[in-house]
Amino acid sequence: MTDFSDRRRGEEAKAERDEMTMFRITARRNRLLGEWAAGKLDLSAAETEAYAKAVVQADFEEAGDEDVIRKVYGDLIAAGVEVDEAAVRTALDQSAVEARRQLIGKM
Repeated sequence: MTDFSDRRRGEEAKAERDEMTMFRITARRNRLLGEWAAGKLDLSAAETEAYAKAVVQADFEEAGDEDVIRKVYGDLIAAGVEVDEAAVRTALDQSAVEARRQLIGKM
């Protein structure tokens, strides 16, 4: 019985670590996307920092990536930057790869 309990606790701990890792990767991905968009918006360093944080916060509006894409794409269009939604989605995908590389490299 102890082996089963130990195994279950181990699996629960692993699931919790995996969930936390995914949260960190997603937050880093969103920050990198915000920095990418800030470059397109020609923001200063302080403005870039604030904008990247705002993109991370946007992810808490609803489940999935659509809230982040909608924010970044909307901000770029509102600023007159010529970009399509596919470019934002591509940047999001590239940011995910980079975020995973950065965080896995630290572990």
